Formats: sequence, structure tokens, C-alpha cells
Amino acid sequence: MDEVYFLTHREAARLLLSGGKVRVNLDLRKTNKTFEITREGEEFVFPDGTKVEKSVIERIAKDDSSVYFVKSGGVYKAAIAGEGYYKLVPTIPPTIEINGIRMHRTKEVNPLQDTRNKVNAVNPREGETVFDTCMGLGYTAIEASKRGAYVITVEKDPNVLELAKINPWSRELFTGGKVQVIQGDSFEVVKRFKDGSFDVVIHDPPRFSLAGELYSEEFYRELFRVLKPGGRLFHYVGNPGKKYRGKDLQKGVMERLRKAGFVGVKRVEEALGVVARKPERDGG
Repeated sequence: MDEVYFLTHREAARLLLSGGKVRVNLDLRKTNKTFEITREGEEFVFPDGTKVEKSVIERIAKDDSSVYFVKSGGVYKAAIAGEGYYKLVPTIPPTIEINGIRMHRTKEVNPLQDTRNKVNAVNPREGETVFDTCMGLGYTAIEASKRGAYVITVEKDPNVLELAKINPWSRELFTGGKVQVIQGDSFEVVKRFKDGSFDVVIHDPPRFSLAGELYSEEFYRELFRVLKPGGRLFHYVGNPGKKYRGKDLQKGVMERLRKAGFVGVKRVEEALGVVARKPERDGG
């Protein structure tokens, strides 16, 4: 497999300051590993022999909102243009931006802290099974698997899947062995699972205006069904008090969860979401 080297404006700026050889991190700070880049006149030589012109490095240095990578002798932006525009954004770890909207919180917390806040709300444990409804870059699934859980995660958008395959921070999705990735729509995929299949559900859907069905009582009843008695749910909602068509979105989510059968429904402020649980068999 060809080596892939990642560049952001930070690494590009370092290269431009170098006079000869310089060591830089080339995996978006997933590790502390560095590689030596050699400057030869108006070109920079990467470890696999790829030569990148100074003008290209200068362009990358000016773009603080994109990730680039060097592979097989070429330089590419980690972006996909189609019905929408998808790209990796050089936060640490990266987030995805879709048509200008970021998938993770990047103010006050970074995407990794955001992920841990969500996972901590339900605290998956060794030997448990987790249903992660909306994979994205897979940070939630990876974090849950690191705690010993087996995770089934679903992603509807093939473009998001492609960027996850590029992103070094998502690698454990495809190599760790404790995460199963399903491409599909969680609204439909959940119907395939038997009653009581999961100990934990982590539900981090797109905004209501993009996927209203994932906020419906019908979908919540399916999540309730596939949870084991006593199973836990975390539902990311976003800013408390946020309105949609004049209604308090988080309040509506909590009401529908209760109607679907969940108990212990309460807000988790640090994760901008709601937790709930399925009662034990005795109704407790």
C-alpha cells in the first residue's frame, strides 16, 4: 500500500521556513511520529520520493480550513464534491464539514473531547454491545470500542465513509476488529436487529432539518425495542433551548422518548444531549 502523508497549513508553514531538512508530523497528529522532508531549491522531497513544488506548499500554508495529503506522487485535498461539498477540516482530530456545516463541536471543546463527553454519558463497558446510529468519522464508535465494547455503527452517506477511510484518526474503524461498519440508513437498519440486542445506544443524528425521522417517536420506539432491559441511551440534541419551527427541540425529544417507553430521561449539559434508559423487566 502506498504511504500517505497529510499536510495542513501548520506543517506547510514549517516547511517553508526550513532551509534544507526538517522533520514534521504527517499523520494529523494522530501519533508523535515525524518524517524528514528535504528542500531542494523550489521543491520539497517527501520520504517516498514525491517532489512537491514550493508554490503548492505556499498554497496549502494559506488554507487553514482544509487538509491535504501526498500519495503516489500527487498532492490532493481531502475533499469530495458532488451533490454537496465534503471536506476534512484540520482540527485535532479532524472534523468533517458538509456544505459549510461542521459535524463536531469545535468551539470550547475539540472533536475528541466532544466525543468523550458523549460516550461518558452512557459509559460502555467491557463485553457490552453498542449501537452507534450515525458514524460520521467514527470517533464515538472507536472510543466505545476502546472501553471494551463491541460496536455496530451505521453511516448513510458514502462520501462521509470515503473521508473516514482517508482520515488517520478513523483507522480503527476498519482495522480494530471491535467495530462493525454498516453503510445504510439507521431508520431502516435498526429494524433488522432483534429485540434486546444492545446494552447501549449512542444516537448522534444530523440536525433536525436534515433528518427529522431520526428524532421521531417511531424511531425512538425502535431504539427502545433493540435495547436490553436496563439498557442506556445517549441522544445528542445540541444547544438547549434551540428552536425548530418555534418549538423547543430538546424538550420535544425528551417528551417523545418518554412516550416511546424510556425512563430516567434527563439532560446532560456537558454533552449537549439527553440520557435515558429502558426499564428493567420489573418496570424499575
